[in-house]
Amino acid sequence: MSSIIGNKIKVSVFGESHGDAIGVIIDGLPAGHRINFDFVHEEMRRRAPGQDSLSTSRIEKDIPKVLSGIFEERTTGAPLSAIIENNNTKSRDYSELKVKLRPSHCDYPAMIKYEGYNDYRGGGHFSGRLTALLVFAGAICKEILKEYDVYIGAHIKSIGKIKDHGFDKVNIRKELLQELRKDRFPTLNKIISEEMKEEILVVKALGDSIGGVIEGAVINLPVGLGSPMFHSVESVLSHMLFSIPAVKGVEFGEGFNISTLRGSEANDQYYIEGEDIKTYSNNNGGILGGITSGMPVIFSVAFKPTPSIALLQKTVNMDTKADDVLEIKGRHDPCIVQRAVPVVECVTAIAILDMMLQ
Repeated sequence: MSSIIGNKIKVSVFGESHGDAIGVIIDGLPAGHRINFDFVHEEMRRRAPGQDSLSTSRIEKDIPKVLSGIFEERTTGAPLSAIIENNNTKSRDYSELKVKLRPSHCDYPAMIKYEGYNDYRGGGHFSGRLTALLVFAGAICKEILKEYDVYIGAHIKSIGKIKDHGFDKVNIRKELLQELRKDRFPTLNKIISEEMKEEILVVKALGDSIGGVIEGAVINLPVGLGSPMFHSVESVLSHMLFSIPAVKGVEFGEGFNISTLRGSEANDQYYIEGEDIKTYSNNNGGILGGITSGMPVIFSVAFKPTPSIALLQKTVNMDTKADDVLEIKGRHDPCIVQRAVPVVECVTAIAILDMMLQ
């Protein structure tokens, strides 16, 4: 099992959902950067569970304890390490799952790969609980990226079949991204967010779950970031985004829809503004040939419905080697999309800073 990613910035995570704590080590941070931990704690709160009826009732404060790498509010250049304690576990809810496989979870392949020794409680090391560590690491990277005037933001683009407006791919203001960050359920169309919330509560009442799409943006990146062919911006970002549990799709700019356009419609034509070269459209999402074009980097991330649902499901009992049924107990999100918004932003920050420092 490998839980390390990055080149200049290496992030390593450890721990399990129901262990004593989870932790992260960030190696390669340059020295001397001031980190505003009020900002970091705000990012952690955006992802934290148990804050409303739309998420799991598991309550974790998610207050990171920094063990090294910070002195007098600045990075020291040494590895930055932190742990987050698990305080509200209910492992008894998972006793049945030792032998009954949860549909659409990794129980079966993990049991085979790790010969039955993996921690299955709450998903163990595979749990979305560990995304708290990615938010912590990404919040640190966001703070450093501010010094380069680079900003990252995201909004809920869809829940089920209910859709929000998309970003204006050409003009995205820093103020908009900052405003979205203040909203626990960030959408561009505030009216549509109420419809989305209602849809989540409906599926929750049915004992079911629902998925959705998050649209992200990065602004003020320099032209030429990325290293084709195998470390293109799309490659590096996709690697990070697919590391988030439940992500099943990533697209840039117009994504799959660009395949329906003609070249005359899809091409982003150039014009000059002062000393800057820009494009009238941004169908390619700010990336050409695997490197940044200077336009906003735009991407969308698809999340599957939470696989832990209260409805009776068909499964296999690994003790009896026979067909069985399972009714999952415990506390689970009816929709993880709203809590995944800061996770998407923060893994993007890790990837972008890593590429910039190269």
